[in-house]
Amino acid sequence: MAMMTVYHGGYRSVERPEIRIGRNTKDFGNGFYCTIIKEQAQRWAKRYDTKIVSIYDVRINTSLRIKEFAEMSEEWLDFIIACRSGKPHAYDIVIGAMANDQIYNYISDYIDGVITREQFWVLAKFKYPTHQINFCTEEALKCLQYRGYEVVNE
Repeated sequence: MAMMTVYHGGYRSVERPEIRIGRNTKDFGNGFYCTIIKEQAQRWAKRYDTKIVSIYDVRINTSLRIKEFAEMSEEWLDFIIACRSGKPHAYDIVIGAMANDQIYNYISDYIDGVITREQFWVLAKFKYPTHQINFCTEEALKCLQYRGYEVVNE
């Protein structure tokens, strides 16, 4: 697979990425999240007082277990619901659209029975999906080579 550049937004530079174990609130489970969209990483960083975007070169090891969602689909929705419910998966890397705050609200409404699956898709189709890559295992993290960081200006 060809080399690509990915970005991680946060409050400090991350020279040595690690798997982040959190409260099952992430779309693709625990891991280290990046994106190919620099502006998106900048938005992630703007949540903090110190705004840093770490930059990495990535060459994905194709022998890893990789799940890629080319678009928001029924399978994507079910996968996110499972991950956000704490169900583990067996992938090293998961790639796909991010459920931003608005989409996440629709997912919560669907899980809670406030809206139907059909209503979710009607609402979601008007939102522009973003992009995320979750490096879920230590083997996956070996694909990342730290290049440096940038400070995000307001």
